[in-house]
Amino acid sequence: MSPNLGVREMLLVGNGAVITRDPSRPFIRDGAVLCDGGLIREVGTWADLRARYPEAQFLDAKGGLIHPGLINAHMHYYSALVRGFGGKGGEPAADFVQVLERLWWRLDKALTLEDVKVSAQVCLLEAIRCGCTCMLDHHASPNAITGSLFAIAEAVEEMGLSACLCYEVSDRDGEDKALEGIRENRDFIQHASKGDGRRMAGTFGLHASLTLSDKTLDMCASSGDYQGFHVHVAEGQTDEPLCRERHGLSIVDRFRRFGLLGPKSMAIHCIHVDQEEMEILMDTRTAVVHNPESNMGNAVGAAKVLEMNRMGILMGLGTDGYVCDMLRSYAMANALVKHSAGHPNVGWGEIPTMLFQRNYEIANRYFSVNRGMLKEGWAADLVVFDYDPPTPLSDANVNGHLLFGPLTGHVVHTVADGKVLYKDRAFTSVDPKAIMARARELAVKVWERF
Repeated sequence: MSPNLGVREMLLVGNGAVITRDPSRPFIRDGAVLCDGGLIREVGTWADLRARYPEAQFLDAKGGLIHPGLINAHMHYYSALVRGFGGKGGEPAADFVQVLERLWWRLDKALTLEDVKVSAQVCLLEAIRCGCTCMLDHHASPNAITGSLFAIAEAVEEMGLSACLCYEVSDRDGEDKALEGIRENRDFIQHASKGDGRRMAGTFGLHASLTLSDKTLDMCASSGDYQGFHVHVAEGQTDEPLCRERHGLSIVDRFRRFGLLGPKSMAIHCIHVDQEEMEILMDTRTAVVHNPESNMGNAVGAAKVLEMNRMGILMGLGTDGYVCDMLRSYAMANALVKHSAGHPNVGWGEIPTMLFQRNYEIANRYFSVNRGMLKEGWAADLVVFDYDPPTPLSDANVNGHLLFGPLTGHVVHTVADGKVLYKDRAFTSVDPKAIMARARELAVKVWERF
C-alpha cells in the first residue's frame, strides 16, 4: 500500500500547544495548523480555525505538542540491514579505517537493488515513528549501482516522506564503478529536476578524500551542473595527514580547488579540520553536518561545534547510520559538546539551533518549498508528541522540554505533505509488519554474502 498522494483535502491539526519555529509567532498555547494542498494554509488558535473551517479533516492533538516535522541532514539508509550483525570472525576493528574495511565496505558490496529499497523502507518507517519527515541520504552499493537511487526514491515516494539523495562515488572498487556512480548521480539528478521539487531532490555524492583520486574528482566536477556535492570530510584521525602526504593540501582546500564546495554542498563530519579549512567552509557557504553518535561510536573525536558556530558556518545535525531518531541525536550532541569542552554550560544555544533551524536551512537549499516552520505557504510537514509537561511550557523553554522530556517514542501523529502517515501510533497506508518481515528475510542473505 502507498499514500494516495494525488488526493488532498484540508487537514486541521489542533487542540494542542503549537511550536511554530516562526520568530514572528513562535508559540500558540491552544493552537492549530490548517494544511491544504500539501502546504500550510493558516496557523492560529484552535477555536478560531475549527470554527472557520468545519469541513476540514480533523486530527486531534489531544493536548500534545504540535511541532514541525524534523529533518535528518545526513543518513545512510543502507545501514539498516547490518543492525545486529556480529561479523564473521577475525579481529575486531581497531580504528576507523578498519571499521570501514571490515563493516561498511563489505556491507555495501553485499546489497542488491531489492536490499537497497527495503533497507530504505525500514529507515523511513522508523523516521515516521520518530517524527522525522525529511532526510538527506548518502548511498553506496558497488554491486548494485545503476538504479539504486531510483529504488530509494520509490521507497520514499511510497512512504510519503521527502528526501534528497545521492550516490557516493569512490575509487575503492575501480574506475568502472566510479564511472557508474557518476552516471547514477547524473541520471537521478536529471530525473529529480523534472519533478516539482517539493519532495524529491538530488545532489552529487562523493565518499571521502582518501578514496578519491584527482582524476575522479575532476570527472565529478566537470560532468554536469549539479545541485552541489555531499561528501565526508576529515572524519577519521588519519584522513588529513594522508591527504597532505598524497596531495600537499588539506582536504577542504583540495575539494575547493576542484570546485566541489559552495552553498549547495555539504561537508559531513569535519572533525579534524583546522582553522584555515573552517575559513574556507565559511567563505564558500558550504554546510557542515555534525553526527555525534556516529563520531562517538567510531571513536574518531568531536567536531569543533562551538568554534564553527561562532564563525558563522551553517552547521546541521545528522544521525549517519543505524538510527533515524533526531531527538536522540539532539541529546547526544548536547552531551558530547559539553564533554569535549569540559564545561557544563556550553551548547545550550548552538545545539538546538543546529536541529531546529540550521537543518531546515540546509534542506531548503534543495527543495522547491520551504519546510521547518509551521508557517503559511511552507510545507505541511508536522509531528504531534504525546507530552504533558510537568513544568510550564513556552517558546522560551521548549528546547529544554524536547531535550529532557520523554519524547522519543512519544510521537502520536506524523503528517508529511499534508497527508497523515501515522495516526494514533499506527501507520495509515503501509504495512510495517510486512516490510520488517521482508527485511529480516533479506538480511539473512546479505549476511551470507558478507
